[in-house]
Amino acid sequence: MSDVTTTDLCEVTTALSYLREDMRAPASFSLFVRDLPPGRGFLVAAGLEAALDFLARYRVERDDVEDFAAALHRPVHDLMPLVGLAFEGGEVRAVPEGHVVFAGEPLLEVTAPLPQAQLVGTYLLNQLCHQTVVTSKAARCVPAAAGRPVVDYSLRRTHGPWAGMRAARLGALVGFAGTSNVAAAVAPGLPASGTMAHAYIEAFPSEEAAFRAFALSLPGPVTFLVDTYDTEEGVRIAARVLTDLRRGPGCAIRLDSGDLDALARRARALLDSAGLPGVRIVASGGLDEYGVDRLVRAGAPIDVYAVGTRVGVAADAPYLDAAYKLVEYAGRPVMKLSSAKITAPGRKQIFRRTGLPDVFALAQEDPPDSPQPLLRTVMRNGRRTGPPDHWQDARERFREHAAALPGPAQRIEDPDPVSPIRSPAPEHLTATVRSGIEARPHRNAAVRTGSALPARPR
Repeated sequence: MSDVTTTDLCEVTTALSYLREDMRAPASFSLFVRDLPPGRGFLVAAGLEAALDFLARYRVERDDVEDFAAALHRPVHDLMPLVGLAFEGGEVRAVPEGHVVFAGEPLLEVTAPLPQAQLVGTYLLNQLCHQTVVTSKAARCVPAAAGRPVVDYSLRRTHGPWAGMRAARLGALVGFAGTSNVAAAVAPGLPASGTMAHAYIEAFPSEEAAFRAFALSLPGPVTFLVDTYDTEEGVRIAARVLTDLRRGPGCAIRLDSGDLDALARRARALLDSAGLPGVRIVASGGLDEYGVDRLVRAGAPIDVYAVGTRVGVAADAPYLDAAYKLVEYAGRPVMKLSSAKITAPGRKQIFRRTGLPDVFALAQEDPPDSPQPLLRTVMRNGRRTGPPDHWQDARERFREHAAALPGPAQRIEDPDPVSPIRSPAPEHLTATVRSGIEARPHRNAAVRTGSALPARPR
């Protein structure tokens, strides 16, 4: 299966009908998040690089059409008009990865011939939604740790190896110090970080034998997992082995279960009394920004935080209420009037101002004083306008924009989201387009009164 077939069936049938009706004029679609997830004061844009890779190679081939035909139980011949559709003439304006964004602000806008722009929508939503929601969760762990390193341990429980690779990269994008994911460490060039397995210790006749063997097999600093049996005794044994082998500086112990605050305090005391003040304490075990924040506020003597499951799957807010909606076709602004899901017509721009709320505007508007336009042209005629973005560049952008966030938006508990303000132009366009729709003959009265009939299931 190619990425072309990674789409919803309705996109295929819709595009086929567009071709039959010769509706090939340029269309603009806007991808945006309606509302922030609970417990979030901001989002961090991510997923654009994967989206651009997809668009740059997008082309419907004969094999794709055969798969479409099989799914629809129709002859291949019926779907042959789709063959050869590519994103060659497409334009993408998007918020680069690492930028902080808020509800209602477009993450991306696509302009391309209508069938192509429709076909790519599902894949774009998949990439940007998943990666933005994971990045936004990870971004909260770094300030929660208050300067202590945070590392990614999520691979074992992400929703597939692809998601684990993404989680590792996205953590690095917002400041994580490393990942346990070897493939992610090698491919995107992230720092590798890891300790040892409980199974390793269980395979030896004693913890001491396991620790000694492990240390002797690795020439550099080692980290001992001390909670396989009795945690305090594990710390004592680790201290003895490190002292005997003269391996203290740079080494660490890892706490993976129990009362991490109390255990860290006891472990610190045991290590210090053994003359090992330079041995660090790594904590893991179901941690996310909430757990890290509580431990830091309590003053737990933990040096490194390893976050895994809850961050890699964004456990408390695992999805975004996002949409990919047509906003202009053949130069005509369009909108949706469904109750609670009204869309804003026309292509957009977001202007960021220092110390002030963002301005939600139309793409052709003159900017306010000293703004930074967030939506940049990143693809023209189906080709990138510049080289691929590196996660390190995105991390620098994130640091700059996160530092400018108001304090209430950065709170771990009960953050206060920031809302953009709207310029008069999109409000006027929305009113004009709505009036035109409602003035059409034979309109259902429910629409004219602001309500809507139940949507047909897709």
